[in-house]
Amino acid sequence: MEKEQLKKIIDGCVAGNRYDQEQLFKMFYGKMLAVCMRYTKDKDSAQEVLQEAFIKIFDKLKDFDFKGSFEGWVRRIMVNASIDATRRLKRQPFRTDETYLFVSDETEEFEIDEQDLTSIKAELALEAIQELSPAYRTVFNLYAVENYTHKEIAELLDISEGTSKSNYSKAKQNLKKILEHKFVKLHE
Repeated sequence: MEKEQLKKIIDGCVAGNRYDQEQLFKMFYGKMLAVCMRYTKDKDSAQEVLQEAFIKIFDKLKDFDFKGSFEGWVRRIMVNASIDATRRLKRQPFRTDETYLFVSDETEEFEIDEQDLTSIKAELALEAIQELSPAYRTVFNLYAVENYTHKEIAELLDISEGTSKSNYSKAKQNLKKILEHKFVKLHE
Protein backbone atom coordinates (compact mmCIF):
# COMPACT_ATOMS: atom_id res chain seq x y z
CA MET A 1 0.00 0.00 0.00
CA GLU A 2 1.22 3.47 -0.83
CA LYS A 3 2.17 5.80 1.96
CA GLU A 4 -0.32 8.42 0.74
CA GLN A 5 -3.20 5.92 0.78
CA LEU A 6 -2.24 4.75 4.28
CA LYS A 7 -2.09 8.39 5.46
CA LYS A 8 -5.57 8.97 4.03
CA ILE A 9 -6.92 5.94 5.93
CA ILE A 10 -5.19 7.02 9.15
CA ASP A 11 -6.54 10.57 8.80
CA GLY A 12 -10.02 9.07 8.30
CA CYS A 13 -9.60 6.96 11.44
CA VAL A 14 -8.53 10.01 13.45
CA ALA A 15 -11.66 11.80 12.19
CA GLY A 16 -13.76 8.87 13.42
CA ASN A 17 -14.65 7.45 9.99
CA ARG A 18 -15.89 3.88 10.63
CA TYR A 19 -15.10 2.74 7.07
CA ASP A 20 -11.44 3.79 7.42
CA GLN A 21 -11.26 2.15 10.85
CA GLU A 22 -12.57 -1.07 9.34
CA GLN A 23 -10.05 -0.84 6.49
CA LEU A 24 -7.15 -0.34 8.90
CA PHE A 25 -8.35 -3.22 11.07
CA LYS A 26 -8.64 -5.56 8.07
CA MET A 27 -5.27 -4.45 6.76
CA PHE A 28 -3.42 -5.54 9.91
CA TYR A 29 -5.71 -8.18 11.44
CA GLY A 30 -3.92 -11.30 10.14
CA LYS A 31 -0.35 -10.22 10.82
CA MET A 32 -1.14 -8.80 14.23
CA LEU A 33 -3.23 -11.78 15.29
CA ALA A 34 -0.15 -13.90 14.60
CA VAL A 35 1.91 -11.55 16.80
CA CYS A 36 -0.62 -11.78 19.65
CA MET A 37 -0.88 -15.58 19.32
CA ARG A 38 2.84 -15.92 19.98
CA TYR A 39 2.34 -14.26 23.38
CA THR A 40 -0.95 -15.81 24.45
CA LYS A 41 -2.11 -19.29 25.30
CA ASP A 42 -4.79 -19.63 22.61
CA LYS A 43 -6.55 -17.93 19.72
CA ASP A 44 -9.41 -16.58 21.84
CA SER A 45 -6.96 -14.82 24.17
CA ALA A 46 -5.02 -13.50 21.19
CA GLN A 47 -8.20 -12.06 19.67
CA GLU A 48 -9.04 -10.34 22.95
CA VAL A 49 -5.58 -8.79 23.09
CA LEU A 50 -5.86 -7.79 19.44
CA GLN A 51 -9.16 -6.01 20.10
CA GLU A 52 -7.74 -4.18 23.12
CA ALA A 53 -4.66 -3.18 21.13
CA PHE A 54 -6.73 -1.82 18.25
CA ILE A 55 -8.67 0.32 20.70
CA LYS A 56 -5.32 1.75 21.86
CA ILE A 57 -4.19 2.19 18.26
CA PHE A 58 -7.31 4.12 17.29
CA ASP A 59 -6.93 6.23 20.42
CA LYS A 60 -3.25 7.02 19.72
CA LEU A 61 -3.38 7.39 15.93
CA LYS A 62 -3.38 11.17 16.21
CA ASP A 63 0.12 10.87 17.77
CA PHE A 64 1.65 8.81 14.95
CA ASP A 65 4.16 11.10 13.20
CA PHE A 66 4.82 9.10 9.99
CA LYS A 67 8.58 9.20 10.66
CA GLY A 68 8.93 5.43 11.11
CA SER A 69 7.17 2.33 9.90
CA PHE A 70 3.47 2.33 10.69
CA GLU A 71 3.43 -1.46 10.78
CA GLY A 72 6.30 -1.39 13.28
CA TRP A 73 4.38 1.09 15.41
CA VAL A 74 1.28 -1.15 15.31
CA ARG A 75 3.39 -4.25 16.10
CA ARG A 76 4.93 -2.56 19.13
CA ILE A 77 1.47 -1.72 20.50
CA MET A 78 0.39 -5.35 19.92
CA VAL A 79 3.45 -6.70 21.74
CA ASN A 80 2.94 -4.29 24.66
CA ALA A 81 -0.77 -5.16 24.85
CA SER A 82 0.14 -8.87 24.91
CA ILE A 83 2.62 -8.30 27.72
CA ASP A 84 0.03 -6.25 29.63
CA ALA A 85 -2.52 -9.06 29.25
CA THR A 86 0.01 -11.54 30.64
CA ARG A 87 0.72 -9.21 33.55
CA ARG A 88 -2.98 -9.01 34.37
CA LEU A 89 -3.20 -12.81 34.52
CA LYS A 90 -0.39 -13.15 37.01
CA ARG A 91 1.07 -10.55 39.30
CA GLN A 92 4.75 -11.18 38.47
CA PRO A 93 4.69 -13.58 35.50
CA PHE A 94 8.19 -12.82 34.26
CA ARG A 95 10.13 -13.53 37.44
CA THR A 96 10.09 -17.29 37.13
CA ASP A 97 12.93 -19.70 36.71
CA GLU A 98 10.79 -22.75 37.45
CA THR A 99 10.56 -25.43 34.85
CA TYR A 100 7.24 -25.21 33.07
CA LEU A 101 6.83 -27.95 30.55
CA PHE A 102 3.56 -29.39 29.43
CA VAL A 103 3.50 -32.11 26.84
CA SER A 104 0.15 -33.57 26.02
CA ASP A 105 -0.28 -37.32 25.57
CA GLU A 106 -3.21 -36.74 23.26
CA THR A 107 -2.57 -37.88 19.72
CA GLU A 108 -4.32 -36.88 16.56
CA GLU A 109 -4.35 -39.20 13.60
CA PHE A 110 -4.42 -37.70 10.16
CA GLU A 111 -2.95 -38.20 6.71
CA ILE A 112 -0.14 -35.84 5.74
CA ASP A 113 1.00 -35.13 2.23
CA GLU A 114 4.31 -33.39 1.60
CA GLN A 115 2.61 -30.22 0.42
CA ASP A 116 0.98 -29.62 3.81
CA LEU A 117 3.98 -30.59 5.94
CA THR A 118 5.44 -27.07 6.06
CA SER A 119 2.22 -25.46 7.25
CA ILE A 120 1.71 -28.24 9.79
CA LYS A 121 5.23 -27.69 11.15
CA ALA A 122 4.59 -23.94 11.46
CA GLU A 123 1.32 -24.59 13.28
CA LEU A 124 3.03 -27.06 15.63
CA ALA A 125 5.79 -24.52 16.32
CA LEU A 126 3.18 -21.91 17.28
CA GLU A 127 1.38 -24.45 19.48
CA ALA A 128 4.70 -25.30 21.13
CA ILE A 129 5.42 -21.64 21.85
CA GLN A 130 1.94 -21.29 23.34
CA GLU A 131 2.66 -24.20 25.70
CA LEU A 132 5.56 -22.33 27.32
CA SER A 133 5.02 -20.49 30.59
CA PRO A 134 4.14 -16.81 30.19
CA ALA A 135 7.66 -15.84 31.31
CA TYR A 136 9.44 -18.14 28.88
CA ARG A 137 7.02 -17.42 26.02
CA THR A 138 7.35 -13.65 26.40
CA VAL A 139 11.14 -13.58 26.66
CA PHE A 140 11.46 -16.03 23.75
CA ASN A 141 9.23 -13.89 21.52
CA LEU A 142 10.84 -10.61 22.47
CA TYR A 143 14.37 -11.94 21.90
CA ALA A 144 14.00 -14.41 19.03
CA VAL A 145 11.17 -12.81 17.07
CA GLU A 146 11.07 -9.11 17.94
CA ASN A 147 14.90 -8.78 18.18
CA TYR A 148 14.99 -7.07 21.58
CA THR A 149 18.25 -7.35 23.53
CA HIS A 150 18.27 -9.03 26.94
CA LYS A 151 18.93 -5.60 28.47
CA GLU A 152 15.83 -4.16 26.75
CA ILE A 153 13.76 -7.18 27.81
CA ALA A 154 14.94 -6.81 31.41
CA GLU A 155 13.89 -3.14 31.44
CA LEU A 156 10.55 -3.82 29.74
CA LEU A 157 9.57 -6.71 32.03
CA ASP A 158 11.21 -5.41 35.23
CA ILE A 159 13.49 -8.42 35.60
CA SER A 160 17.25 -8.81 35.64
CA GLU A 161 19.22 -9.31 32.46
CA GLY A 162 20.34 -12.68 33.85
CA THR A 163 16.72 -13.77 34.34
CA SER A 164 15.99 -12.79 30.75
CA LYS A 165 18.92 -14.88 29.49
CA SER A 166 17.97 -17.80 31.73
CA ASN A 167 14.32 -17.71 30.68
CA TYR A 168 15.34 -17.57 27.01
CA SER A 169 17.65 -20.55 27.42
CA LYS A 170 15.03 -22.58 29.25
CA ALA A 171 12.40 -21.59 26.69
CA LYS A 172 14.60 -22.99 23.91
CA GLN A 173 15.16 -26.22 25.86
CA ASN A 174 11.45 -26.65 26.53
CA LEU A 175 10.54 -25.81 22.93
CA LYS A 176 12.96 -28.45 21.73
CA LYS A 177 11.35 -31.07 23.99
CA ILE A 178 7.82 -30.06 23.02
CA LEU A 179 8.63 -30.02 19.30
CA GLU A 180 10.47 -33.35 19.44
CA HIS A 181 7.39 -34.83 21.08
CA LYS A 182 5.05 -33.28 18.51
CA PHE A 183 7.19 -34.30 15.52
CA VAL A 184 7.51 -37.87 16.79
CA LYS A 185 3.72 -38.04 16.88
CA LEU A 186 3.58 -36.42 13.46
CA HIS A 187 5.75 -39.14 11.93
CA GLU A 188 4.16 -42.10 13.76
